[in-house]
Amino acid sequence: MKSHARAVVVGGGVVGVNILYHLAHQGWTDSVLLERTELTAGSTWHAAGLVPLYSFSYSFGRIIAKTIEVYEGLEAETGQAVGWHKCGQLRIAETPDRMDEYLNYVAIAETQGVRAEILTPEKTVELWPLMSRSPNLLGAVYNPDDGHIAPADVTQALAKGARQLGAEICQRTQVTGYEQKPNGEWLVLTSSGEITCEHLVLATGNYVQNTAKMIGMEIPAIPILHQYWVTQSVPEIQKRKEAGLPELPVLRNEAINGYVREERDGLMFGPYERSHKLEFFAREGVPDWFGADLLPEKMESVEENWEAALDLVPVLGEVGIRSNVRGPICTTPDNLPLCGPAWSKHNLWFAEGFSGGILMGGGLGYELANWIIDGEPHIDLSEVDPRRFGPHANKTWSGIKITEAFGHNFGLHYPGYEWPEGRQVKMSPCHDRLEKAGAVWGSVYGWESPLWFAPVGIERKDLWSFREFNYLPFVQQECHAVRNSAGLIDMTHMAKFEVSGPGVEAWLNRMLANRMPQKTGSIVLAHMLTKSGGVRAEFTVTRLGENLFYLVSTPRGERHDFDCLQNSLPNDGSVTLKNVTMERGCFTLVGPNSREILQPIVDGDLSNEKFCWMKAQTHSVGFASDVRMMRVNYEGELGWELYHPICYNLHLYEAITNAGKELGLKLTGNRAIEVLRLEKSYRAMYRDINVEYSALESGLDRFVNFNKEDFTGKVALLRQKEEGLVRKMVTVKVDTIDADAYMNEGVYREGKLVGRVTSGATSKLIGGCLSMAYVDIKCAEEGTELEIPVLERRCRAVVIADSPYDPQNLKARA
Repeated sequence: MKSHARAVVVGGGVVGVNILYHLAHQGWTDSVLLERTELTAGSTWHAAGLVPLYSFSYSFGRIIAKTIEVYEGLEAETGQAVGWHKCGQLRIAETPDRMDEYLNYVAIAETQGVRAEILTPEKTVELWPLMSRSPNLLGAVYNPDDGHIAPADVTQALAKGARQLGAEICQRTQVTGYEQKPNGEWLVLTSSGEITCEHLVLATGNYVQNTAKMIGMEIPAIPILHQYWVTQSVPEIQKRKEAGLPELPVLRNEAINGYVREERDGLMFGPYERSHKLEFFAREGVPDWFGADLLPEKMESVEENWEAALDLVPVLGEVGIRSNVRGPICTTPDNLPLCGPAWSKHNLWFAEGFSGGILMGGGLGYELANWIIDGEPHIDLSEVDPRRFGPHANKTWSGIKITEAFGHNFGLHYPGYEWPEGRQVKMSPCHDRLEKAGAVWGSVYGWESPLWFAPVGIERKDLWSFREFNYLPFVQQECHAVRNSAGLIDMTHMAKFEVSGPGVEAWLNRMLANRMPQKTGSIVLAHMLTKSGGVRAEFTVTRLGENLFYLVSTPRGERHDFDCLQNSLPNDGSVTLKNVTMERGCFTLVGPNSREILQPIVDGDLSNEKFCWMKAQTHSVGFASDVRMMRVNYEGELGWELYHPICYNLHLYEAITNAGKELGLKLTGNRAIEVLRLEKSYRAMYRDINVEYSALESGLDRFVNFNKEDFTGKVALLRQKEEGLVRKMVTVKVDTIDADAYMNEGVYREGKLVGRVTSGATSKLIGGCLSMAYVDIKCAEEGTELEIPVLERRCRAVVIADSPYDPQNLKARA
């Protein structure tokens, strides 16, 4: 083992070897992988279909497509077989909602580079003749380019490719500790000696909790036990092979909560344990006696699955069982991996919690290598960024959420679905008042946050669907109140930071694309960009004093944004960064009556002359002192955001609601905010803007100050400005009937894919579905007619001017 490497990858499963291979492929040939046993150990999980139903994720479909591309190219590069069977994948639908999910998936598949088609019941049975046709069969979705692959073969081929490029693999090398040196390098202590490196990548799989103890961090990933069975020879499969017929597609079905596929001359049955039958493994760390051992089978964990599988594929019960494989696989609270930088640690990277290492390893290994080498990802990886979880994601909470998420593998993925377990982690003091007022709750970064308010007599419950939503009439009422009287919104969950010190203004001007406010009490919207001009974070920045700024960002970005800022602090101590999220609550009071409601309880003049738009002042509101009142909001009306010491939250709620009783004040939730911000074409972080699209492509030009001397991303944006844009974000009005163009649907012109929807909702005010979309620049002109598939229909869409409601911001300035 060498004594120094540019990168050390710890963990020799398929994920770790993928990362090593891609690092070496991109020039870091002095990288080293450390594996405690043999490379093939742990590579026993067969990939049964690589293309998942991640219709909520634009990135994930492309990651899987990249995985297939990598694996298909390995054989030619290394001369080593990888056991790739391109047999396709078939998911059957036996309920209308399941078919709607598949229709939604087909509407977005092409944007991800995936082929998918809806099949009739007849065609479904023709493709899988060993299936018993249920009277409930409505059809299926078919991925013709999918298949399955042999994990051990892939692992060895990747290892061979990495070695050919000069990377080193050290097997039977156990890591005993990690230390970070003063110069930032990592010292890795092992059973074979010591090695230092610039970048340390942890891909330790089932040993993740052992790793967590070594580095002194809480990592929200825990192994669970999973299993599959392989049958003895099935005569029908033998006959197909003798007849030269193609291999059956991988078959998936919600009733069996698992899959069935060919395995040699038999069948493999892979059930996914339901939540109430799920078992954890090594919650406190893998015991010493466990190497890469397998555990005894446990049929009682999946009896329901097995019985349903026999109904679906009767031949499973006509032959004996050849083998069972049962062992641990590691997963996370949302069943997606932790892949990216570790928070608060320089050059430490996680690649943990891969419940499908074969499925995701090729694509994410490639993207993580890009991120490590270039300092930024090439595509949006926010859905797998480890910093998406906060300190609330401890072992107890993670265990509850892992049980829920893994058990929901075959559940329906409804638009905006709210997971019910592990709730009420963080609540604002006025939670009980909002509960009493009819709040229907959602969760964001551990915070309970009202989605909508059910009037008296209406069931407080979301009825999930891909079509019309039961909450729509009540959300429309909330929107009407904001546009015509006033709405009160609890925004306590927003991430809040204070930045101070003699060097703070100059530092923020380098970090963010807009110029920092010059005068105390001024506000700007500013974006942290990548060096290629993509949008890393969005902040409302308020100058509170000569050397004090207040930054507010999306709740989901709390740990991510703080970490990005912290990692860029100057070394001379001239800037201090503090997370004050838990110290201050926030209410947004917004609407034409908001001034009239607030004025009697505020100790200052709220007239437009004394308190104008995009300004901030500190006042007492009722009995609450030190309330930072900011005349800015996300809804496009006259209004204030009130950032207050959290001890005053309940009092402020009472004071504002009492003052608004006779002035049409209505409690308002997040679903209404979504509609209101789309009526203004306001972008949403992660949904509409992210690192993959530049600030110019995102339509954020007015928030980029090119007159500043320098800021991150400036060079790239100037180059893009000179060369011209190839795509741009636009607002489109879509002629939908009973469903919205909501997220990731393809945008077409004359049958050709020209873009992708990023968000959308029904606006009663505008009279239809409003969506945001990225489209080819030739299609970005106002009036351009397009088509967007929404479930079974191709809907007419037209590009309209941004901000269809109050484009001059006259309401907000009133």
